[in-house]
Amino acid sequence: QAVRRPRLPLRKALPSMVTSAGLIFGFLSMLAATEAEYDSAVYLLVAAVFCDLFDGQLARRLQATSRFGQQLDSLSDALSFGAAPAFLVYQALLRPLGPWGMAAALVYVMAGVLRLARFNTRAAQDKRYFEGLPSPSAAAVVAAFVWFSSTWRGPGGLTDLILAFGVTALAGALMVSSFPYMSLKQIDVDKRVRYYYFIVVPLFLALIAIDPPTMLLAMFVTYALSAPVQWVVRRMRRL
Repeated sequence: QAVRRPRLPLRKALPSMVTSAGLIFGFLSMLAATEAEYDSAVYLLVAAVFCDLFDGQLARRLQATSRFGQQLDSLSDALSFGAAPAFLVYQALLRPLGPWGMAAALVYVMAGVLRLARFNTRAAQDKRYFEGLPSPSAAAVVAAFVWFSSTWRGPGGLTDLILAFGVTALAGALMVSSFPYMSLKQIDVDKRVRYYYFIVVPLFLALIAIDPPTMLLAMFVTYALSAPVQWVVRRMRRL
């Protein structure tokens, strides 16, 4: 008689399904970049970021956290927020730089993987903060810059290439830094909010709707630079 395997309840499987969706979005983003569909590649990366933002929240709310889910999330992040953004920015902007463009993309990929490895091997951590720029946020910076560059009428030529190189390399460096970044995953959605949020949030969303590439890039870059700026301010106060 065949042994029946225990079925996994939907409650336990749902968070991993969301994580897998993020992995699929990351892979589809790479395929879109291969076809020079850079806007589509950016949208798919943003979808992967949202999947990563909500899979952990979903697992905690459903009490479905597991070692398997943690490993799947890490592997998904390596592709969606390591390989996919580097491939996108290389295809869209860095290719004309030749070996230098390839080096910037490789630095980003290696930094993303090293950051994930460091996160997985650290024992106790303050869940309110991340050590180093989270890989989804770094991917958002790179993706938003690619989207912004498609609409921006800058100086062109070598200046744009150097800027793309700098953004990619800086995003990678911040991932492996020791700067503490506030964890957006620890936001309590059940917490009571102040009334001015009902004005600020719709206004912010309206600004994004008016100029999505510029506003999203500004938002992601602000978060990426927040920790280094706070570190500099603290050091200056000690002088």
